Order: sequence, then structure tokens, then C-alpha cells
Amino acid sequence: MANPEGSRKLQAILAADVAGYSRLMQQDDDATVSMLETCRAVFRETIQTCNGRIVDMVGDSVLAVFEAATAAVRAAFEIQAVLAERNEQLPEGRRMRFRIGVNLGEVIERPDGTVYGDGVNVAARLENIGEPGGVTISGTVFDQVEGKLPMSFTFAGEQSVKNIAKPIRAYHVLGESSSPVRIAGRMRRLCTSRPMLIAAGVLVIVGIALSWSLARKPATPMAVAVASDPVYAMPTGPSIAVLPFVNMSGDSRQDYFSDGLTEDIITELSRFQGLYVLARNTTYQYKGQAVDIPSVGRKLRVQYMLEGSVQKSANKFRITAQLIDTRNGVHIWADRYDRQLKDIFVVQEEISSKIAGAITGGFGGSIQRVAREAAFSKSPDQLRAYDYLLRGTLTNEWWNKEGYRNAKAQLQNALELDPAYAAARQQYAWLMLMGWIFRLERSPAPPEEIKQNAIRAVELDPSDPLAHRTAAFGYYFDKQIEQFERESTIALNLAPNNPEVLSPLAS
Repeated sequence: MANPEGSRKLQAILAADVAGYSRLMQQDDDATVSMLETCRAVFRETIQTCNGRIVDMVGDSVLAVFEAATAAVRAAFEIQAVLAERNEQLPEGRRMRFRIGVNLGEVIERPDGTVYGDGVNVAARLENIGEPGGVTISGTVFDQVEGKLPMSFTFAGEQSVKNIAKPIRAYHVLGESSSPVRIAGRMRRLCTSRPMLIAAGVLVIVGIALSWSLARKPATPMAVAVASDPVYAMPTGPSIAVLPFVNMSGDSRQDYFSDGLTEDIITELSRFQGLYVLARNTTYQYKGQAVDIPSVGRKLRVQYMLEGSVQKSANKFRITAQLIDTRNGVHIWADRYDRQLKDIFVVQEEISSKIAGAITGGFGGSIQRVAREAAFSKSPDQLRAYDYLLRGTLTNEWWNKEGYRNAKAQLQNALELDPAYAAARQQYAWLMLMGWIFRLERSPAPPEEIKQNAIRAVELDPSDPLAHRTAAFGYYFDKQIEQFERESTIALNLAPNNPEVLSPLAS
């Protein structure tokens, strides 16, 4: 006989409700009820597809449970993508946007299927603090899904909420606004019907990147495997997180330089086949913070952590860097570099090689020789172009039209100084692609300039995986699918552990 008080079980709980529901009802109750039923159908279909169960739909709210946290987050993401797409067909004032919260916790499940407990309450509180059209998850969910889904997460801090004794560690999926979710819906319409390609969403890189999954055998043993659902398997081997290097110049306007060094080291480290490197947006939440290395290492699940500082003045710089074993806090390697600005590329490569050597026991044979040699022969114009590249790439303000125009102008300056600068050319193409997707470019179709610059970047530096990634999307939007697949495969072969490649082009 079933226990009349119910059974206890660990479940992933999805809670949702409509933002501004009362206002919508006051304006037009018939239309609002009709739209609500349409949205409920989306919830039912998606939750069922993701092996979840609807518990209740009272008023404008939805409550569902799942056996797995990954399934709950995937369902929430897909629901918001579909609803965002449908909302685009409505006037702004009539759009129905849901907030969704996801938590993992113990619940009491009654014989009639209803569930109770703190796990449910936390999910509801997370939904309340989220953005309309967005998804907010608890720290317990984040710990389960990080690295397993083609999504990015922004730490929202410890949240104190009503009737919950302890603060809740919260994360927003794909940033704090709903716009990335709307873009995911837009990307679904752009996807071809060819079974080989599955739209997986849009990811934040310095903001955001496009996420895809190619249904074919991994090209290398370290490539991420495709499962029966769009869940990424984590690569094996040593893992490292690069914390944002600290700007010691005393001038916040120099942040772009320390951020740029961090980004470049991540890119170089990711070329080592035996080393798994966390994406920059994962560690960026610790910028400006004094962190407990062992604690953060456990939280990020990495064996090693690199931290350092940069002081730049005129044509000189000082860089300190230290590699730490997160399991015991022991320093494995540390060094200081007092150099001329012209040596920045050499120092980046040297730091990356020493780290990889210390961790994997080799000097870095998997780094392309051409990339190492190129670091030793930079002209003054190329150094100035590098500075423009950093200013145009590593800004957190390009998601508005003014910031986008500024970033684009900086990259154009870099290309004017050095037309053969492959990194600037591919970044320019990638920026324009993001600008077109986010409607910062007025062109109704992808500008031909995107593909032309992406292809040229590959010609200039065939060893750059990001150039091949950008070229892949240039070909995709030109409906040249075979070329898209070719460039995707090359990018993954060159840098199977680069998060900026894995996220858009996981195989």
C-alpha cells in the first residue's frame, strides 16, 4: 500500500510563471488566456520530450519535476527559445514572457503526484529573481550541469530569499537578460532540415557564441563525444582554470590589456591536446576578487589554476604568473617577466609552454610551429594592431549599438595597420556575425563581408582554430554545408579543448 504521506526523492524541479500577467489580463483577458494555453502546450510538449512530468498548472504558473538536472535545464532552455520565437510575432505590449527557476533538491511526492518541500520552494524563489524570458538555476543544479550542456552560466551571487534560511547560490543561463534566449529561437529558424545539423543554441563569449552539434564520429580521441541527446561529455586528462590577470597599473582603462593576456593564454593552452582548459566566461566571475584557490578549484573541478598580474606603462610591461595545484595549494611554477611591449607575444607563448610542460610533462609539441615562430617577428605596426585587437575584442559593452560600433572601429583600425593580421580579420568577421544575429547590423541577410574576412583569416593563418570556426559559420549562412563541415572538423582537430571552438562546434 502506498504511503499516504508520500515518498521522499531527489528531483530536479522546474517552476515558472508569467511576468506581468495581471497587466496582460487587464488589457485583454480573452487574448491572454488564449496565449497562456498556447504557452502551456509548449511546456507540456517540451517537458515530456525531456522525460519530465508536469505536476501542476495553476493560474499562470507551471510546476514540473525531472529525474536529471540536465534534462530540466535543457527543457527550460528549449521552452524559452520556442516562446521567444512566438513572441516575436506579437506587439511588444502583448508578449507573454515566463520566468523559469530550476532547483535540485529533496521533495515529498504524494500518491496523487503532487510534490512538496524546500526543493520546490527554492525553485519558486529562483523563478521570482530571474529575468522575464530567462532561466535561473540553483548552485546545486549548476554543479550537476556545468560542462555537460552547450550553455553558458553567469554567477548571480548568493541570494537571500523569503522563507529560506540560507542564501541560495544562483546562476543565470546564457547571461542575465532574455536576449540570448530570443536569439536561440531565431537560430532555430535558420537551421537547415539536413539531419546532420542540430541547432543547440547561442552561447556568451565576452558575451555569446553560437552552439552546434554535428552528428558524426569525433575526429580525435579528445573531441567531445555526441550522446543520444545534446549533452557534452567532458574531456579526460589534466584540467586548468586561468583566472583573470590582475591589472596593477592603477588605471582601469588598461583592463583590456590584462584581459587580453588572459584570453590569449587560454587560447594557447587549449592547443595542447592533453590539457582541458575552462572557458574565460567561467572564470571571469572571479575578476577583482581574492580567491581561495583550493575552494575555487573544487568548485570549478579543476586540478590546476593559473593566476597572475600585469603592469603596463608606455612601452614596457611586467607580468607575474603562478601555477598552483588546487588540491593542496602548492605552487608548481612561478615566474616574472620584465619586458618591452614588443616581446608580449613571446611571453604569452613562453608562459603557455611552461605551464603545459609542468602539467603534461612535455614542451608543447601540439602547438603549431608556425604559431610559435610568428610570435618572434612582430613589427611596431603589428604591435599597435594587437592593441587595437584587444580594445575591439575584450569589451563588455559591445552588446549595444554604440559599443558595437566602437568595437568594430577598433578592429578596422587593426586591419588598416596590418591587413595580413589573421587574428584581427577573423575577430572582425566574428563580431559582424554577432552583430547581424543581434540586429546591431542593419543588413537583413548575413553580409558577404563576414564570409570573405573569415576565409581570408584562414588563408593567413591555417593553424588558427578560431579562424576555421568563423569560416565555418560564414559558409553555413551562405548555405555551403559541405564547406561548413570541413572547416568545423579542422577547427576541432586543431584545438579539441578550446572552449571557444567546442561550444559552437562540438562533435
